[in-house]
Amino acid sequence: MSDETPAELSMRMRLASHKSWASTPDRSRRTAAARKASHHTRFLTKARELHPGATEEQLADIAKSLRSAHYSELALRSAKARRLKAAASRGNAAA
Repeated sequence: MSDETPAELSMRMRLASHKSWASTPDRSRRTAAARKASHHTRFLTKARELHPGATEEQLADIAKSLRSAHYSELALRSAKARRLKAAASRGNAAA
């Protein structure tokens, strides 16, 4: 068993991750397979759960809509977070 604390282990793992990404010239290529599998499988699986009797063509359309909804929700959350951060920043500037 290692004598590292959880904080030290976390720092060591973070360091390894940064070194790994620093040696990766094409980040997009490195993650392409995972992105493709995630997008295709995740939304198609959800479409099948929601509409078990749908055809493959219908499922593809439903998956596309689910994907669009997912990214729209992320954009909305991001906009809200930026708005709250800006409001907090303005509040701190006045203090």
